[in-house]
Amino acid sequence: MSQTTDTTNASAPVAPRADSLYDTAKAPKGGLDELVYRSNLLGANRAVSNYGGGNTSSKSKETDHTGREVDVLWVKGSGSDLATMGAKNFTGLRLEEILPLLERDEMSDEEMVAYLSRSQVAPEMPRSSIETLLHAFVPAPEVDHTHPDAINMLAGAENGEQFIKEVFGDEAVWVPYIRPGFTLAKQVGLAARGEGVRFVILAKHGLVTWGETGAESYANTIEAINRAADFVTSKAKARFGGSAREPLSTEAREDLLVQLLPAIRGAVSSERAKILQVDASPSTLEFVSSNDAPTLSQVGAACPDHLVRTKRVPLWVDYDPASDDVAALAARVIEGAAQYRKDYVEDYFASNARAGELLGDPDPRVVLIQGVGMVSVGTTLKDARLARDLYHRAIEVMGGASAIDAFVSLTAPESFAVEYWPLELYKLAQAPPPRELQGKIALVTGAAGGIGGSILESLASQDAVVIATDIDAAGAERVAEAYGDEGLGLAMDVTSEDAVAAAYRQAVLTYGGVDVIVSNAGIASSAPIEETTVEMWDRNHSILTRGYFLVAREAFKILRRQATGGSVVFVASKNSLVAGKNAAAYSSAKAAELHLARCLAEEGGGAGIRVNTVNPDAVLQGSRIWGSSWREERAAAYNIDPDALEDHYKARTTLKVNILPEDIAQAVLHFASPVRSGKSTGNILNVDGGVPAAYSR
Repeated sequence: MSQTTDTTNASAPVAPRADSLYDTAKAPKGGLDELVYRSNLLGANRAVSNYGGGNTSSKSKETDHTGREVDVLWVKGSGSDLATMGAKNFTGLRLEEILPLLERDEMSDEEMVAYLSRSQVAPEMPRSSIETLLHAFVPAPEVDHTHPDAINMLAGAENGEQFIKEVFGDEAVWVPYIRPGFTLAKQVGLAARGEGVRFVILAKHGLVTWGETGAESYANTIEAINRAADFVTSKAKARFGGSAREPLSTEAREDLLVQLLPAIRGAVSSERAKILQVDASPSTLEFVSSNDAPTLSQVGAACPDHLVRTKRVPLWVDYDPASDDVAALAARVIEGAAQYRKDYVEDYFASNARAGELLGDPDPRVVLIQGVGMVSVGTTLKDARLARDLYHRAIEVMGGASAIDAFVSLTAPESFAVEYWPLELYKLAQAPPPRELQGKIALVTGAAGGIGGSILESLASQDAVVIATDIDAAGAERVAEAYGDEGLGLAMDVTSEDAVAAAYRQAVLTYGGVDVIVSNAGIASSAPIEETTVEMWDRNHSILTRGYFLVAREAFKILRRQATGGSVVFVASKNSLVAGKNAAAYSSAKAAELHLARCLAEEGGGAGIRVNTVNPDAVLQGSRIWGSSWREERAAAYNIDPDALEDHYKARTTLKVNILPEDIAQAVLHFASPVRSGKSTGNILNVDGGVPAAYSR
């Protein structure tokens, strides 16, 4: 979790101005390359263009596949992001086929999509933007459509049309809210043809600008934003009705969230597991600590583009640190989330759905806790961060609009028409299908070793977010790096209560909780009983028994708060079932692990917590244990050369195979996955090639 301060900048303008990033010396000279350059600049400032929102276009002459020169409209492809898109993300369409549509009176979305697909220059290009016709109908070579905060502060104000007139005079045309499509495109196209008109403002939506060149269109966007920003700042009163209370300090907030986040996570995961992100940035704290936030947050979305990521409204949770303990707050979250789902299903969906429409996920995407901050929700880390980032934009728009007037939003039917709009849902459908552990958070101990690393890889391959822990902190961080932001490397000495608690604390603050816990940390020693020292005995039992107990105990606390079940997997050993010659300390500790797992399976079953054991044997490749004196000690126990040990183990198995780290990882994945083993607990899965003495009965 990113650390932030608790202070707000009261002197900052309510609507900050936008800097022009356009460099004529660096900009390509027209064409698709310039369009890419300009689009990336517009997307670079999220106060100008939301993630995935906005669209840009350029009209040019191109040579088609027959060698003819044709007029082509290059427009952003659906689902792309202006900040990162390249030439391949734009769609070329034959303009001469599109312009006659301006003469039509109406056109359905289905007709529009089918028509535009036939007008593409090449069939392999992405589906063009929902707002392609808008770009075609504006009579200018270059067109930009964005959702700037400063513009939407006016477009989302009750008297927005009047304000636009004050700011822009006859240079801007106000278009009342209508969902994007043919009708809006025609209205914008006709408005842009007005004498002296330079801007079109879409109520509760955004801005359209154009120019003879890309530089001119971009400059017009920046000009419109700054004129609106200066107006808002000059008229603004205190944002959000001023402060109602001081936000919690960083330390107090994190102490609260460590206890609260698992309850939130369970409450918002009614249908699918979710990842959480905590935001306590200055603007968020200003908002959630304000007088108006409880009512203002429930008005509606600040922009149609937000709806599929944030839903129409967030879940607001009252909190008074003087009278509410964590248990009371958690209960309020759980009750609030249940009521949110009920209202969403029985009121919002039932009142607006048409025949054949299927209910989407009814859980909130944004949770606002009074005086504490924002918790954003997603089935992936990316989705949770998008919900957070888009709600930041909503906070800014609400702050500006309500500081000069009353903030207004889309009505419930208007919101539903966007949230369940097939053309909007198409963007989400471009994401890869979810794998079986999407939304799950997995913590693995002993992750810096060969088996631990393979376990991380197997869990991440099924879309789990992974937390690598190891007494070797640098090793844990190194293996976690491969998973980017969806991997976290943490130091954990499994024998230390404080170290175990600290690792779980960071896991909760980073992702919201944990679902899969794999106890894999281990050592091994070999000696005849007469030569087994108390130190050797204690070290084996400290790591392999005490360590597994401490990791499981802390996991159970979190899993019970989440109340969504979970999976605990112990990586034990064939020696947990079979007496190991000259390995009494190790084998007895492994046997204790196995029985501890059985005990925990009984304790956790009522809460849906599954506890199972994987028993490897002789995993020599990539193992830190086998790279130690254990190899020589076990070879001595069998009176063979250490280099012959691998062949010895292979020969004694029923299947005549060697066991590899990835074999253990697949067995762990089996128990981690509710799809594969959701009704299995207290079980043992031997991965040893077949050792008859270890056959469990």
